[in-house]
Amino acid sequence: MMIKERRIKVMKKSKYKNIGAYAFLIFFGIFMVFPIVWLFLSTFKTNAELFGSIKFWPESFRFDAYVNGWIGNGKITYTNYFKNTFELVIPVVLFTVMSSAIIAYGFARFNFPLKKIMFSILIGTLMLPNAVIIIPRYTLFNKLEWLNSYLPFWIPALFGCFPFFIYQLIQFFRGLPRELDESAYIDGCGTFKVFVRILIPLMKPALFSAGLFQFLWTWNDFLNPLIFINSVKKYPLSLALRMSLDIGANVAWNQVLAMSLLSVLPLIILFFLAQKFFVEGIATTGLKG
Repeated sequence: MMIKERRIKVMKKSKYKNIGAYAFLIFFGIFMVFPIVWLFLSTFKTNAELFGSIKFWPESFRFDAYVNGWIGNGKITYTNYFKNTFELVIPVVLFTVMSSAIIAYGFARFNFPLKKIMFSILIGTLMLPNAVIIIPRYTLFNKLEWLNSYLPFWIPALFGCFPFFIYQLIQFFRGLPRELDESAYIDGCGTFKVFVRILIPLMKPALFSAGLFQFLWTWNDFLNPLIFINSVKKYPLSLALRMSLDIGANVAWNQVLAMSLLSVLPLIILFFLAQKFFVEGIATTGLKG
């Protein structure tokens, strides 16, 4: 009887702990989602409601802000801005993942002269802030006549100029047993086949994580497009949203908020679709099982 009573007490305590944990997570989740909900509801409000009232719910639900906001100034619509953003971001993500994986494979699996020095230089570039390299990059791209195009974003990604992702993939490579490579070599595979057929399938979580990070950073980037892109027709969403804030006119904030919500939606959808790979890529340091 005493053992049963103790078991019942332990089960009750664990039950109460689980209820408390779930309650905390639900509250924290609502707290984190609240800005998105407020942003969505604010798209249906007028300027008078936004600045003259503290009501959470709008007086009416009309989609004029989305229609008028999408049209923009009438000359260039947000269809063009979304197209520009995807045209900029997708190649950068693909090139970054491809080049970072190849460079990480070389550092993690091969020995070559000056390897430690080159790896130290690679890690050292992580310490350089963007403000230090922005002027040399602008001068170089100006001489190459790459300004007002997406080449200043594509070419660095193609040649592995993002050491954070290289370092992340190197650490993942080091968690994969070298016996896999050796067994593949015995079966007649070369270094490229080992990389493509053996290691890349095992690296999907890390590659998805690096791609997701790069997608988020490039999508939200404001400074670099502002420096390297001059034509309004080539503006991504970050510059288009800023351009809509004309201090010399009456800003329709509901339209700005509506376009801000639409520009955030792809990031939210991508994160929820890829969160499994994202978490695995951050947490996994080797093979399971």
